[in-house]
Amino acid sequence: MRRRPRAWLAFPLVALMLVGAALAALPRADACALDPRRPHTYEADQMRQAYLTAMDAASVNGLFPGDAYFGMPAVESGTRASRANGPAAIPAVLLKAIAWVESDMTMASRSVQFNSIGDALISFDCGHGIMQVTTGMTLPLGDGGRATDRQVLVATHYVHNIARGAYILVDKWNQAPEFRPITGTDTGSNPLLVENWYYAIWSYNGFTGPGSTRSNHPADASFAWPRPAFRCDGTQSRDRYPYQELVWGCMANPPVRNGQQLWQPVAATLPDLTKPAFNTPLNVNLFQYPFTQMDMPTPAPAHLAAPASLAAGYRERALGTPAIAITGSTSITLQTNAGPSRQTASISIRNTGTGVLAWYATTNDNFLILTPPAGAATGGDVTCTTTGCPNGTFTISVNPTLLPRARATGQVTISSPNSSAAPVVITVQVVADFEVGTPGTSRAR
Repeated sequence: MRRRPRAWLAFPLVALMLVGAALAALPRADACALDPRRPHTYEADQMRQAYLTAMDAASVNGLFPGDAYFGMPAVESGTRASRANGPAAIPAVLLKAIAWVESDMTMASRSVQFNSIGDALISFDCGHGIMQVTTGMTLPLGDGGRATDRQVLVATHYVHNIARGAYILVDKWNQAPEFRPITGTDTGSNPLLVENWYYAIWSYNGFTGPGSTRSNHPADASFAWPRPAFRCDGTQSRDRYPYQELVWGCMANPPVRNGQQLWQPVAATLPDLTKPAFNTPLNVNLFQYPFTQMDMPTPAPAHLAAPASLAAGYRERALGTPAIAITGSTSITLQTNAGPSRQTASISIRNTGTGVLAWYATTNDNFLILTPPAGAATGGDVTCTTTGCPNGTFTISVNPTLLPRARATGQVTISSPNSSAAPVVITVQVVADFEVGTPGTSRAR
């Protein structure tokens, strides 16, 4: 028996089993921001109070004012001939209903308990979290094929996810009149009137019409007419309604948890397709870019949304002052020919500050596999009482097929986009020597 370096001799079966992992680690043109492994996130309370309050704050630009990515832009108003910027404010009930339609207002996968940390909710088309944010999340946009800080925050931190969803909704609104029609030709397209968001809500899911894989046009022949209102109680197929009617139904019929409605209902009025003022602009034959013939008045009766009010200091409490730290050594050794306990290392990430810490683990050494690649850790002021609390955890393992030699050294960097603390660097020594028989020989017993 001779000792041969793992770099050119190995058990063939092990190598074959790991080829798939090596291929999965390669970047794909259609990859989500943190592919191929799902990040973790914090899931708050079942009554969604943390999320609802964050939506109130986002609706009045109370989370990230002045931030080009997470702050709310000015909301335009006025008719096609006279459009001007106005205050950064939208009806909060719109965000709440959208969140319920998109994700049942959850940040994590269905298997994750409330008040815990686990797999983030990511759809097949890279929609992330509560607001199912897809824009900007379909490719790693950072250096070296990595996710950016913004992408990590959207995927792992509910406050940033909600803020980004609000930004996207306002961006859809502001696309009128250049790329979208206007609702509210008789009301100056006042953004505080819930009904005037009809086209923006339609656009949040995709401003699609007949012939699309998923049409949201209310007069599309694929939808029955007349049809009952969507009740948002789980008894009706969502596929039988255009997206904006799902949102309208949830605004009027908030979900109930523990005998309590999650928000105050708003029975917003849909365009009446039996009236020329609405069935003319909503004729499917006029659904043609740039949609200049689809402007319509405000459906009546209209509902004026009062701006949400926030408790003093809410923003500071919601964001907290996270601080990243790890439990254990910053130097570890992995042995691929040893028992399971030596083949991987579990790293525990602590938040020694307050709020929810978002973290991101990266490496330049492709033989190291980090699972999950990002996640969350909660401070002492955040309720986190079940699975995975309060620390974030990830595992370092090795793909031997990519090792450059039998003994190799790599580094893992753990950083946080919402902590001022310096990144933590872990040195990983990998030992991959195997006892391999010389070809053409056998061992007598």
